Amino acid sequence: MADILFISDLHLSAERPDIIQLCLSFLDTQAAKAKQLYILGDLVEYWLGDDNPDSGIEIVFNKLKQLSEQGLAIFLMHGNRDFLMGEALANRCGCQLINDPYIADLNGEKVLLMHGDTLCTDDTAYQELRLMLRNPAWQRDFLSKPISERQQMALALREKSQQETQAKDSEIMDVNADAVSQAFAQHKIQLMIHGHTHRPNIHHYEGKLTRIVLGDWYKHGNYLAYTNSQTFQLIDFD
Repeated sequence: MADILFISDLHLSAERPDIIQLCLSFLDTQAAKAKQLYILGDLVEYWLGDDNPDSGIEIVFNKLKQLSEQGLAIFLMHGNRDFLMGEALANRCGCQLINDPYIADLNGEKVLLMHGDTLCTDDTAYQELRLMLRNPAWQRDFLSKPISERQQMALALREKSQQETQAKDSEIMDVNADAVSQAFAQHKIQLMIHGHTHRPNIHHYEGKLTRIVLGDWYKHGNYLAYTNSQTFQLIDFD
């Protein structure tokens, strides 16, 4: 049985009911037996604000709340799609919002947790967009608009992002090696876990450094399990 589980990039949406059901299955089986669950960003496809009356995925929020009340500690990190999730939603789900980056303690070992998008420094167009979207003034203005207008803006941004992604070299959207090295050095850690790039793998570097990349949930589920034997395993499931 895994003590701690890590997931990211589920991109839950009412438009993908199969993935919602896959998520519920994961929560009912693997997560229900764990002690801690870390969600490292992009739990949902996009988030319009905690005052959104109907996102279509309330069943997942309710399940998270249920597991939290049963003793599962759930930690929620913002991704590039759901950066507007606030304390109101976290309380509703029984989750604790954590910063990006975040240092976690796994049996005495410090681990750097990130969504991963800040490591993709070669994608300068994305980094400029991220800077705008994370600006508190932009967020206040966005959240002041009616839900219908926010939805139109979010869909327009998503469509633009998809078009730009198709035109980009795939390597530009992966992590930058120097950015990874700087993160290891800055935080003085030997283990890093992140998502965002949708390239699940366990990378080993000189100096006993390890970077674990979580997979996305577009075609199947993916999670990282940390077991009692202090080992990590990336697991795909349907």
